[in-house]
Amino acid sequence: MKFIHLSDLHLGKRVNEFSMIEDQKYILEQILSLIDREAADAVLLAGDIYDKPVPPAEAVQLFDRFLTELADRELPVFAVSGNHDSAERIAFGARIMSGQNIFLSPVYDGKTVRFTLTDAWGAVCVYLLPFIRPSSVRRAFADEEIHTYQDAVQTAVEHMEIDPSARNLLVAHQFVTGASRCESEEVTVGGIDNVDAAVFDAFDYVALGHIHSPQHIGREEVRYCGTPLKYSFSEAEQEKSVTVVEFGEKGNVTVSVCPLQPLRDMRKIRGTYLEVTARPFYENMNTEDYLQITLTDEDDIPDAMQKLRVIYPNVMRLEYDNSRTREEKSLESAKEAEQKSDLEMFEEFYELQNNRPMTDGQRAFVQEQLRKLRGIDV
Repeated sequence: MKFIHLSDLHLGKRVNEFSMIEDQKYILEQILSLIDREAADAVLLAGDIYDKPVPPAEAVQLFDRFLTELADRELPVFAVSGNHDSAERIAFGARIMSGQNIFLSPVYDGKTVRFTLTDAWGAVCVYLLPFIRPSSVRRAFADEEIHTYQDAVQTAVEHMEIDPSARNLLVAHQFVTGASRCESEEVTVGGIDNVDAAVFDAFDYVALGHIHSPQHIGREEVRYCGTPLKYSFSEAEQEKSVTVVEFGEKGNVTVSVCPLQPLRDMRKIRGTYLEVTARPFYENMNTEDYLQITLTDEDDIPDAMQKLRVIYPNVMRLEYDNSRTREEKSLESAKEAEQKSDLEMFEEFYELQNNRPMTDGQRAFVQEQLRKLRGIDV
């Protein structure tokens, strides 16, 4: 049985005030062609369908068209709401749409919906877990100790009726500890939304949404498929893709990726104004791409953005890299460092190296060592 794993469409998104609707329409059509080529049996959509809880009309119309195309193919679709979505809006009409094999997660009330598909090896149980916060899980299980996102997701999983002999697949939208973030993602201060991957050990495959870079966490079967489009320049070097998951018999899951080609790429270019506006330079590239241009001229170019957009109409960001800007950055960094304690700087260094925040125990240990070594108040 073959599944197409998608997430984080962020329909209706604007990047640097540029609407991405045309690009999203193009990439969804490409995904439909890919689904046909792969002869998929079902589609998994792991949250952040829209970019805002109240999406613009054009985004709703685009998603409606995409679902209609999938329904016409008689493909089951399993979708959950993400942290950018309104769970109530995603769940609207779920009972009616289930008649067309479009299965949408309801607002979480302590019960996780499960659907069963069958093939030559028996049942594949598909569980839909929308983005949940500790508060929503506490409402459902008032007698249990639920303080963190880890507690919330673990409690939700423990209350699922999982048959260990069946092949079990979870569609969820959470941040799993160790995942690499991008600038376009919504970041929770202090990493309080972290969930350990071990919570999902009962599942043969976990189709995750929330993180925009395609990656697996720990085992190959706990995977973020990433966004189908680039939504920040921190993603400029990534190759976006669709994840294809194929279930054989119990214990046999294969994962592969199919690359996507956007209508307009998102890239960074740099050089002097004369270099980036020279004909040989721009003749060898798609001038319609979304660009971050870094000019290395020592003097600012008057009306540089307007002039550059004559050649590159989709310049999103213009920066300078010269002795003046480097000095300004150095002074700004020094000022920021002066305002931070030694413990705060150590915490930032630790998180940068380990992709996770320090625990309370680690923080207390470092704090004590700093007191002993330097006799300072941290």
